[in-house]
Amino acid sequence: MLHWAGVKFNIRLQQPRDDFPPGSSQDGVAKAPTERVARDVSSRAPRGLRLLGPDPPPGHPDAGARLRPRQRRRRLLIKKMPAAAAAAAAAIPANSSAGSAVRPAPRALDGRWVSLHQRQQERKRVMGEACAKYRASSSRRAVTPRHVSRIFVEDRHRVLYCEVPKAGCSNWKRVLMVLAGLASSTAHLQHHTVHYGGALKRLDAFDRQGILHRLRTYTKMLFVREPFERLVSAFRDKFEHPNSYYHPVFGKAILARYRANASGEALRTGSGVRFPEFVQYLLDVHRPVGMDIHWDHVSRLCSPCLIDYDFVGKFESMEDDANFFLSLIRAPRNLTFPQFKDRHSQEARTTAGITRRYFAQLSAPQRQRAYDFYYMDYLMFNYSKPFADLY
Repeated sequence: MLHWAGVKFNIRLQQPRDDFPPGSSQDGVAKAPTERVARDVSSRAPRGLRLLGPDPPPGHPDAGARLRPRQRRRRLLIKKMPAAAAAAAAAIPANSSAGSAVRPAPRALDGRWVSLHQRQQERKRVMGEACAKYRASSSRRAVTPRHVSRIFVEDRHRVLYCEVPKAGCSNWKRVLMVLAGLASSTAHLQHHTVHYGGALKRLDAFDRQGILHRLRTYTKMLFVREPFERLVSAFRDKFEHPNSYYHPVFGKAILARYRANASGEALRTGSGVRFPEFVQYLLDVHRPVGMDIHWDHVSRLCSPCLIDYDFVGKFESMEDDANFFLSLIRAPRNLTFPQFKDRHSQEARTTAGITRRYFAQLSAPQRQRAYDFYYMDYLMFNYSKPFADLY
């Protein structure tokens, strides 16, 4: 099921006739349906799709008939299940067909499961409102391979995960590898294996039909983090430790452009970038080097206004959100989200307090510009302003 102009439509794939049209990095879809939009939406659908009209109402004989039974069972019930139904579902045995789309673990057989469900509903509501307000003009754009290039595929449990670096992505890839049967445990999967081993497929590796089929029938999820904390975490990781890529590629360019009288050693190695210099690079519309996924906007990495994510987790509530999600997809009972920090494990994780110390090095106008840079991420994922003087 895809959403176009806020209206849910079942779609049937036809033989693709051409490649995806080029897309913009600022894509989205409005969430405010009208009769006119419903009539005109066929002109906005991706080429190669035939619209069948809105879903029939619940209880209609044709309701759900357009998805095969197995696909229906695998769809996450986050969107339509009210809190009362969620509580009832928690009491359904795991082998019951009525409750086959969710399998609450023992820890969830109480009001907490309902609370976690309501949290998801609220996050999706806030995200949808932000998309409707600021991304309505992008509703005519189709999903292209670029929009799904950060999405990883796990076919056994029918999961799509959009990678947001510095928001638990290494451990999520470990979990996906275990779910896929590529590893028996998350404990011994090394950082290099997880990120560069090529074990996990990306969604853009599939053809057009494969991409649209998985977007329509798989459970789509992403995890986000407070934007300033994510930025500081990326800076600490990439610039405060030896790094054979970020120092020569980004560090040298940053020091040459933003440090007056930089030493020859600094210009040669790219080491020693300071946080204010890094922020200068980030905010420069004429950056000497391009953007990087570790500090790019979530709205560009995952296109949440264009792709209708079923589950939105947060780094700040990772344990609850992650294990709730694993229960929803019927993951093995002994699989939980790992808690270890696999890089620079001797250092404390980046916290709100650490973030404030780094941002204290900036002027008030620089902090404001940084907030403006990440404004859509703050808005879409309901994060509070990190400083009182921001407007």
